[in-house]
Amino acid sequence: MRTVIFDLDGTLADTSGDLLAAANSCFRQMGLGDLLNQQEDAATALRGARMMLTAGLKRAGVYEAQKVEDYFPVLVEAYRDAIDHHTYLYPGAMEAVEALKLAGYGVGICTNKPEALAEQLMWSLGVRDAFASLVGADTLPVRKPDPAPLFEAARRAGGDPAKTILIGDSDTDRDTSAAAGVPSILVTFGPAGDQMAALKPEALLHRYEDLPDLVARLIG
Repeated sequence: MRTVIFDLDGTLADTSGDLLAAANSCFRQMGLGDLLNQQEDAATALRGARMMLTAGLKRAGVYEAQKVEDYFPVLVEAYRDAIDHHTYLYPGAMEAVEALKLAGYGVGICTNKPEALAEQLMWSLGVRDAFASLVGADTLPVRKPDPAPLFEAARRAGGDPAKTILIGDSDTDRDTSAAAGVPSILVTFGPAGDQMAALKPEALLHRYEDLPDLVARLIG
């Protein structure tokens, strides 16, 4: 079976607001106040907890690698406790997922978010059962851009890994699909959307309504 595998953060949902809030809670504990904001740092948020901590500490001129490591678990806990206060699914995302399923595609998720957090978020948003698989950063010993998690997500969705396509929003997703030898579609509506064309994916997605046709063109 052909499969369509989605990244999560910045692809299916904009999670940056809750991620930034968790990071700022750490900075407040350090006595630094809120160092990150939605306008400037949404794309950084989608690169992960350590990237946010690093960006904020450098902005404040107090960066220490050990401080990033010390506060990493604090940030993760803060995020776990308020994972869905600002997060929203992109318009048309779930309608596209259902259209793909009706067309006979298996549908799953491959994310560099820890599996437990990804599961928590998807259930909280009420859409976890729409996806046949979910592979997170720690599901396997390796994570994207290694192709193994993508292949595993395809297999768990009942598909042939060689007949899959990855929908993403970053160079990590582009590198993953290239390593896997399968096509990718990168979304342009995420925080880093204006950078996607330079990555030369097989297609760009400007709105979810167009996704089923793009998938059919690229993998049949």
